[in-house]
Amino acid sequence: MGSFIDTILAKAASDKQTIVLPEGDDERTLKAAEAILADDIADLVILGDADAITASSYNLEGATVIDPRTAAEREEFAHALFELRKAKGMSEEQALDLMDNVLYFGNMMVKLGRADGMVCGACHSTSDVLRASLQILKTAPGVRLVSAFFIMIVPDCEYGDDGVFLFADSGLEIQPDSERLANIAVSSAGSWKTLIGTEPVVAMLSHSTYGSASANADRDKVIEATEIAQELAPGIRIDGELQLDAAIVPSVGASKAPESPVAGKANVLIFPDLDAGNIGYKLVQRLAKAEAYGPITQGLAAPVNDLSRGCSAEDIVGVIGITCVQSQAKKAQS
Repeated sequence: MGSFIDTILAKAASDKQTIVLPEGDDERTLKAAEAILADDIADLVILGDADAITASSYNLEGATVIDPRTAAEREEFAHALFELRKAKGMSEEQALDLMDNVLYFGNMMVKLGRADGMVCGACHSTSDVLRASLQILKTAPGVRLVSAFFIMIVPDCEYGDDGVFLFADSGLEIQPDSERLANIAVSSAGSWKTLIGTEPVVAMLSHSTYGSASANADRDKVIEATEIAQELAPGIRIDGELQLDAAIVPSVGASKAPESPVAGKANVLIFPDLDAGNIGYKLVQRLAKAEAYGPITQGLAAPVNDLSRGCSAEDIVGVIGITCVQSQAKKAQS
């Protein structure tokens, strides 16, 4: 793995968190769990068929293995879920039935403080992961929406933070309006600070730089989002609208937006919609041979991260480390 993930894993190990892995029937999850336990990075709770998990070929010594179907906590969690969702029409019987669902059981572990975060998605869809998390954990205080980002590590790159960038939203929000785009920018700045530790420099990307394109709805959305983000986070360097080259290349930034505090220096890139963000990260990953870590979720009240269903065990190890660091930061803020 790259040095970014090595640093993240070392930070995770310095203050161990408890992470629930609800997909214990997935071999990649068990392989990742073995690696995490061997390096003493986190305490793990693995959900699934307990007999099958403990009989696997992986060394899971130190992990807590729970079968939600027979768990002692089942009725306690079901009652707590009922109390959370009864105003939405959920019955106690429905809540108890949902305890068979490892995503709901895992989220209740996080909600009730039995775990600090959750990593899943190797064999569940993003919509299933987020539905359970939003119903149980909800968004963090003061945060309007949940969004997703990628950390991009570009080799031999002089731009960004020595080739390190955060791309958002590249995995979740399809067509954010200006207010939602502003919230993505502010959340992304916080995620950069949590994971990278340096100052976030946030560019609101567009096909236009400082009015270089004639007025149109797409350009104007980014301009308005920039103004909202600057009001929400006056202590963070956020600027736009900026074309990509003006955002990251110093000479172009100096030419196109000489008064901008961000132009030519950006390390956090906020794309105007999911099409742009998803295409952008895949272009950089494939053509520049960049390492792409994500999608990482931001905005939930507790860290739950959604894996790609094509992920490797190594990917899961990295996301567990990131989830631990997010949990550490959340505890430090509370």
